[in-house]
Amino acid sequence: MSELDLSKLEQFVRRGAAARSRVILQPAGGPGSKVFPPTYAGAVYAMEKRRLPDYPHPVDCVLLDSVQSQANRMEEVLQQAIDEERIQLPVVEVDFTDFFPGNRMPESLRLLEPVGKVTSLQAPHRIVDAILRDSVVAEEEKPFRANDLSRESSYGQRLRRVTAQNATALFELCPTALLFGMWDSTGPKGGLGAKFERAMVSEIVGINAVRGCKTSSRIDPLGIQLQAGPLYRTAEGGWTLDEGAALEVNDRPAKLGKDGRPSEANHGNVTPSVSEKDRDGEFLAGGVTIDRAEQSIVLSFPALRRLRFPLPGDVVSRQEVDVAARTVLAALGLSAAALMAEAGLDLRSRCLLWPTEPLRWELLGQPGEIESGVVVTAEAAVELLRQAIQKARDLGLPWRTEPLRLVPSQELVKLVVKSQQLAAAQSGEGAE
Repeated sequence: MSELDLSKLEQFVRRGAAARSRVILQPAGGPGSKVFPPTYAGAVYAMEKRRLPDYPHPVDCVLLDSVQSQANRMEEVLQQAIDEERIQLPVVEVDFTDFFPGNRMPESLRLLEPVGKVTSLQAPHRIVDAILRDSVVAEEEKPFRANDLSRESSYGQRLRRVTAQNATALFELCPTALLFGMWDSTGPKGGLGAKFERAMVSEIVGINAVRGCKTSSRIDPLGIQLQAGPLYRTAEGGWTLDEGAALEVNDRPAKLGKDGRPSEANHGNVTPSVSEKDRDGEFLAGGVTIDRAEQSIVLSFPALRRLRFPLPGDVVSRQEVDVAARTVLAALGLSAAALMAEAGLDLRSRCLLWPTEPLRWELLGQPGEIESGVVVTAEAAVELLRQAIQKARDLGLPWRTEPLRLVPSQELVKLVVKSQQLAAAQSGEGAE
């Protein structure tokens, strides 16, 4: 095993191909215990055959965590590290805290549930997400992004000019967009907006997957029977057995749900059942058993080398500055992976995976040159990131240590309020 220092990382950023890691995972319940992948439209799993070195023929595999989901998990642990003051990372945040529930603002601006703050690490499309786009820069009192250049904030105007040859503004405001990818498709330029490929990708796949079935049942301790109904809706949103006290709809007492069964109010037994099957006779959404799971992470150095970082006031970049910025992004990627490993891989209900080995990296250099067994713990990665940031700042690269604060526009708040009101109404109907 070997360790990674800033000098070695710079060397691979300059001439290397990639840093990669492959980690073998097992269900926390042990080999052979069931795990539940994410479901997609139609209650199906993302199943496919893959060629793997340990199998003579293509083998059935199931996606346990996608590239997009892994990126979101890495952003989540980076946000947690910021909150715990382990790292200082530029983010843009939209602050909804002034629009708290019960405030004295007009009803159209009064949230039913608190929202708090949403950062560019939490917004689905990072710095170019609509939540940020439809907010106002507090210090300038101008829209963060706007079609009209004269109305747009200075930060939004800088984002208009972002390209691979001039990525300094993103480095200053949202470096994770350069690491995990970004497409400014909803900005002032539409589909012609800046587009950056993912420099870091990760996914988790279950190997040699066999689908299983899912059962459901419930025994009501009160022994409430089907024939004890019907239940009727009340004007207060509850239910009653008294037909005379029921809410009237079209001059008739309204039954709860479709037919007023006690189950519409979540009372009574649930008949034991097994999950349905698809056309091929395979069970739907019943979990899988696997030989093992594998997490593969790849950080592309060529993708980073496409990026240029002119200093403020310069037209073209300098090589040493470019290398320093790219090294920061590489260290940021290693930190994100190490922090995610430290946090654990509890992907969803009944899908807790346990690494059978520590996170190790292979550094791919020139063709045929591989340095294996490189260990970067979370603490070491965070320190490496700190050193890389300091060197970049010493060369004049901008790096915000405090969030760029936005406040939501009134129209955005109204949209959130109306959505919360609709959700509350629908929830009330579901409770009936």
